[in-house]
Amino acid sequence: MTYRTVQGEASAEIVEKKSRFIAHLAHVEDNDEAVAFLERIRQENQQAKHNVYAYLLRSGRTRYSDDGEPAQTSGLPTFQVLEHAHLADIICVTTRYFGGVLLGTGGLVRAYTQAAQAALAVAHVVSISTCVDVSVTVPYPEYDAVLRRAQDAGAKVMGSTYTDTVQLDLRILAEDADRLVRVLTEASRGQALITATKPFDAAF
Repeated sequence: MTYRTVQGEASAEIVEKKSRFIAHLAHVEDNDEAVAFLERIRQENQQAKHNVYAYLLRSGRTRYSDDGEPAQTSGLPTFQVLEHAHLADIICVTTRYFGGVLLGTGGLVRAYTQAAQAALAVAHVVSISTCVDVSVTVPYPEYDAVLRRAQDAGAKVMGSTYTDTVQLDLRILAEDADRLVRVLTEASRGQALITATKPFDAAF
């Protein structure tokens, strides 16, 4: 199963009528990581009036909070930005430093929406799929043919090591791994030493 998320963390700030809205995005794997990230942002912004948050997990668990803002003016709009971007395993915490001017419900919805969108615009969004890493060691004369066939089969080259032979490190979708091994065996005329990992989730 492939899903979209952000890699690492990202943040962006907007200012609306002297109030600062700082949106913090992060990839999280479960509820504990989401809560830990939220608490970290709260600790780093103890003088802020609000730390609104929303998160979506692949498990189906979702949560959002207005953190003292009027109901449905901040947490829900933040959640909707993440949902409409088709993201999972992600949290957005938007810190608001109040500027002394009331924004009204419409103004708050716009500000929190724009802050989350701004953070998303600078985030590194990746697709996560179930993958297998395949290592193939071949004599130098077979290297070009093996590399070409691996790329034709849809594998990504992760690295290579040159000694008296060449070790090529590849990543492929798990569903295509068996076919890749057959292709590499054929391309190397049976001379390749091939090992494969168990399936795991990674950017691809």
